[in-house]
Amino acid sequence: MEESNVLQLNSSKFQDLYLCFCGVSECEPCHSFGPAIRPSYILHYILSGTGVYQVGSRKYKIQKGQGFLIEPEAVTFYQADEWQPWTYLWVGFAGTQAEMFLQDLGLNSSQHVFQSRHGDELKRIVTDMLKNNTFSQTHQYYLQSLLYEFFAVLSRDVQMEAVTEENRESVYVKKAVNYIQNNYVRGIGVAEIADYTGVSRSYLYKVFSKNLGVSPKEFLTRLRLVRSRELLELTELSVEGVAMSCGYQDALVFSKAFKQETGMPPSHYRKMYHRKQQEKNLSGLQQILEIVETF
Repeated sequence: MEESNVLQLNSSKFQDLYLCFCGVSECEPCHSFGPAIRPSYILHYILSGTGVYQVGSRKYKIQKGQGFLIEPEAVTFYQADEWQPWTYLWVGFAGTQAEMFLQDLGLNSSQHVFQSRHGDELKRIVTDMLKNNTFSQTHQYYLQSLLYEFFAVLSRDVQMEAVTEENRESVYVKKAVNYIQNNYVRGIGVAEIADYTGVSRSYLYKVFSKNLGVSPKEFLTRLRLVRSRELLELTELSVEGVAMSCGYQDALVFSKAFKQETGMPPSHYRKMYHRKQQEKNLSGLQQILEIVETF
């Protein structure tokens, strides 16, 4: 027997990925399910306790902080421990792209077990799913967003499983670079980037230096200055406006960094660029006039 809180959905307006059911269960000792076949994908995550999961001939001991994948039409069996029965949550889902989403988590027919350090967040998400059970259009959209959030939380840890150190470093660098590109305007710093990436500042420095040849701070600064040159060349924003648009709260700090990089203040750079553009345009016009004179 087990004490469960369950949400069962009968239909969905979404096709790529959609929630079928979810729940949270506190198991009795030795509670088991199967051997059985399920019609959809199911992810179980263990909140406490321990137990065993078997798929085909493979048997796994699963404990708190771990989870397991059940695939459609696969014969599976799982059982709670006699002395430390588990409490777990589960999310059942389907969709034309469900397999692809699972691959993003590193899960497939050869990899059924995962780990996550974010059990409290996963429980909060499933609890919110259970609360939104009126099947209104609003709740359908909200449940869909919660399903994506569930995958997002799992992706923080699962994507790091069973990869080489080189690939692991590549994942961290890509994640950090993507965060920098999307948030440099906010005045972010290295500590925030490292926190989002899930590594220490020293490790982030190591993988950036190894893979990109620059530190995270240098990469962030260069990105901001490249963007600032574009704004100085193509817009009429004031120097203060350009600074704010590139993540600098202080225009003087921006001007100092810009001069150190280019050898001139932002205002001089803009004048020089416009002068060169005018000279280029005049040169082009002169070439056209010379061609016309030959006719």
